[in-house]
Amino acid sequence: MSGPLGSMTCSGREASACKSPLSTRLREPLTHARFQQLFGVAEQEPELPAESCLPQQCRRWRRRVGACSGQGAWRLLLARLPPLRWLPQYRWRAWLLGDAVAGVTVGIVHVPQGMAFALLTSVPPVFGLYTSFFPILIYSLLGTGRHLSTGEWPGTFAVLSLMTGSAVERLVPEPFAGNLSGIEREQLEAQRVGTAAAVAFGSGALMLGMFVLRLGVLSTFLSEPVVKALTSGAALHVLVSQLPSLLGLSLPRQIGCFSLFKTLAAVLTALPQSSPAELTISALSLALLMPVKELNVLLASVLCFTSSLDTRYNVQVVGLLPGGTQHILIMDPSLSRFPQPLLPNLAELPRILADSLPIALVTFAVSTSLASIYADKYSYSIDPNQELLAHGVSNLISSLFSCFPNSATLATTSLLVDAGGNTQLAGLFSCMVVLSVLLWLGPFFYYLPKAVLACINISSMRQMFFQMQELPQLWHISRVDFAVWMVTWVAVVTLNVDLGLAVGVIFSMMTVICRTQRVQCLALGLAEGTELYRPLRESHKLLQVPGLCILSYPTPLYFATRGQFRQILEWHLGLGERSKESPMPGSLPDKAAEPIRVVILDFSGITFADAAGAREVVQLTSRCQDAGICLLLAQCNALVLETLTRVGLLDRVTPEQLFVSVQDAAAHAMERLELTGPKICTVWI
Repeated sequence: MSGPLGSMTCSGREASACKSPLSTRLREPLTHARFQQLFGVAEQEPELPAESCLPQQCRRWRRRVGACSGQGAWRLLLARLPPLRWLPQYRWRAWLLGDAVAGVTVGIVHVPQGMAFALLTSVPPVFGLYTSFFPILIYSLLGTGRHLSTGEWPGTFAVLSLMTGSAVERLVPEPFAGNLSGIEREQLEAQRVGTAAAVAFGSGALMLGMFVLRLGVLSTFLSEPVVKALTSGAALHVLVSQLPSLLGLSLPRQIGCFSLFKTLAAVLTALPQSSPAELTISALSLALLMPVKELNVLLASVLCFTSSLDTRYNVQVVGLLPGGTQHILIMDPSLSRFPQPLLPNLAELPRILADSLPIALVTFAVSTSLASIYADKYSYSIDPNQELLAHGVSNLISSLFSCFPNSATLATTSLLVDAGGNTQLAGLFSCMVVLSVLLWLGPFFYYLPKAVLACINISSMRQMFFQMQELPQLWHISRVDFAVWMVTWVAVVTLNVDLGLAVGVIFSMMTVICRTQRVQCLALGLAEGTELYRPLRESHKLLQVPGLCILSYPTPLYFATRGQFRQILEWHLGLGERSKESPMPGSLPDKAAEPIRVVILDFSGITFADAAGAREVVQLTSRCQDAGICLLLAQCNALVLETLTRVGLLDRVTPEQLFVSVQDAAAHAMERLELTGPKICTVWI
């Protein structure tokens, strides 16, 4: 039972005075020390020898190595290779057809989408197909999300492609001369492919480092308003960056701050030189793209082939698939149609580290959140640290095959679930579709106009633009989150995606810090006829005991809030130069004429305290002693109490001044004030 029965009070010292059908018993106020004595505390661990005083992670690894056995190795293998767990329990008759249909459906969509997002990355379209194959294959072996689909798709992956493309364009810019020979064009593309692969290698290495150090918590700094504003702002960048391809203009890609406005200015300047043929193709593609994307790709290829648009009107087409530069790919079709494994240029890693870090964080944060959503929906669990390993290895190994960074996204995952996907086996069927295009169906995409791929990129962003419809609701729910959304979006649009993400994360964290400094200290009063203490502003029926002040400070006590803590306590207790003659904003008028003799600090809302905050409490204790005020602490958690003890709190107060609850501290205070108040009653149900 709960409710009023769980908080009964007594007005006398005999148990019979408690008017309750349940058996009750009065008890004395419990101090922290008395509570530990009655209910026991955990035994202190023996001190380790000096040679064993290593970081906790190192000691854990040492125990694992020391306990290594065949059974332990098998458990480790089961943890790191999820198919060994779910494959023996696979329901072949019930799940195989659904996985096959879902995998083929997603694979068909991956083909045009992969080539389209390769344009955003500033690499040849064939490398989009490679990125649709290798990462999916690797994640199917290492990932714990049964319904998660990696590869290229609108939303988050567009952001990653745009971020990677910005790094590629910055590190390997196109010469200002513009007109390049065939060999020079191949060399430029080779350098760009190598840079994109180096970014994937760097982001994969960072995620593996996070896996080793268990730093998955870093992804929590990407709040929902930051992620949605980032993708919405990046969608605008995608739209503007694809305008030259839509209009048939050969313009250099703008990078850096204000790149969106620079691109718009360049497009408007060169608008009279646009190609009518490519403009017509773009208009028809956008009209047909919404209902049937794959049929539009086929129609565009047939139209360009039969009309010879590439030669008669100089329409840019995809070209040979697979293709690429000679020193990256094995070009002889009789030998291989896959890129030759090649380690990216490690000399580029210091230059692309700043680009790889945000890509790694966005990849892990979005992929893990998506995996958690569908894991909760279908009643299974995921391992976030294993997800770090899966995406880290996926990006690291795929970079050896000239792939660019990849991630999982909501749209392709929803498509896989709607098509009947049940396990990671659907990813293998998706890989088969992409593999068939690489081995046999590539020539059918030779005449596919690049303008169609640009239309695919633009149409894929419509979901990102629709996110702005949520702004009125977000304003109604939380204006702080609305401000985070707007600041991030404006920063992404006006600066660039990387700087916008940094501004959004920093601003989001600053709002948290500012909110800890705007918390009001609550004065508590006694609810008549009970032993409950509630904020005085909640009801005019709450009683304020003469000579007793109960304050609740519901925020962490650290260097940024200690000044506010000192100011509030000085005002309530009449200490220092600031007295109650100058009312504090939002405070209640002081109607009590009797000076304060006992003050109770409710520390239940203080989740942590640093050295500066703890010293502030010790100084307050000394000032209360000088003013003749007895200070009692209530509901102080173990970590805060340990910090207070280390800075010398027990040199100022006795253990009898530390209580387990406000009720216990108040009962002790009333005895000290020689007042008749509610007695603490234990209810036995």
